[in-house]
Amino acid sequence: MKLGYAMTQLIALHDELIDALKAGAQPILPDDAMGEAGRKIMLREFIAMLKHEAGSRTGDDIEDVHDMRVATRRMRSALRLLTDYYKSKATKVFNRKLSRVARALGAVRDLDVMIVAFEKYATKLETDEPNATSTAAIERILTAMDGERQLARLELVHALDRGEYRRFVADFGTFLQTAGAGVKAMPDDTTPVQVRHVLPTLIYSHVGAVRAFDTALAKAISENDQNTLHLLRIEFKRLRYAISMFEQVLGASVETFIDELKKIQDHLGDLQDIYTAAIRLNEFKAEIDDPDASALIDRYIADGTADAEQKRAAFAEVWKRFNARVVQRMLATAVAAL
Repeated sequence: MKLGYAMTQLIALHDELIDALKAGAQPILPDDAMGEAGRKIMLREFIAMLKHEAGSRTGDDIEDVHDMRVATRRMRSALRLLTDYYKSKATKVFNRKLSRVARALGAVRDLDVMIVAFEKYATKLETDEPNATSTAAIERILTAMDGERQLARLELVHALDRGEYRRFVADFGTFLQTAGAGVKAMPDDTTPVQVRHVLPTLIYSHVGAVRAFDTALAKAISENDQNTLHLLRIEFKRLRYAISMFEQVLGASVETFIDELKKIQDHLGDLQDIYTAAIRLNEFKAEIDDPDASALIDRYIADGTADAEQKRAAFAEVWKRFNARVVQRMLATAVAAL
């Protein structure tokens, strides 16, 4: 997708804004008040969001949409995580507008993931079983999915072109660069407010939310309860965001612990992608209305379902490792550095 002159000029202004925001970025410190630490965290992610906007518009690299979406999610997560330290009136509108951008990005990203996964499957099938299906059927499916993606990208570009979004960028940038803006007053001087006081409890509350799935997990695996596994994935994501946000002030072992979390998220993410793809591809079957394409979709879903069953069975060991002392000690050592 080519950018017009007006959009090129807008991106140039974006670059100027990014440079100005970078100049004000500062590291998080253990004695920062949580409200100000959150401002530093969100400024970092706000810069990342803006950096990937142009690429998200064009679609030249699908990772731009992914990275922009992650940045919006992390900012929303920070607002949720630190809600006790900001006035609701000051942050509610920002959260709402970030949510709208995230939805538009998510519609494109879901199709990006589906298309890449199906292309890999089709390539392998053509190599391993050249007579298994026709190239025409593969192309029909990919064309249908790409058509949906183009429509989703048009919706995304429309959302980013709106004056509402441009005002949000200006207002949120000002908020993130204004110390004390929107911060709640604390009851007294003994209220824990600094990062080093609050973060250990905050992190372990999320660890508790994850480990609370222990009783339900065995049943979810045996009964193919994807909803429970998806909810667990969300809790792991929140735990990872909470830790990653404050990685600068935690001990070195936090890097290894974050790697462990990423492996778990990827495992659960693969399950969710297979589940989502099955739903969407069945919708495409009706649109394409081609016997060969329908047969290929059915086979793709069947193979994906078989893969998902193996991944679900394997997750018991993944879960066991996460709860093991060797992994939990990584987090405890990192938190002790505060």
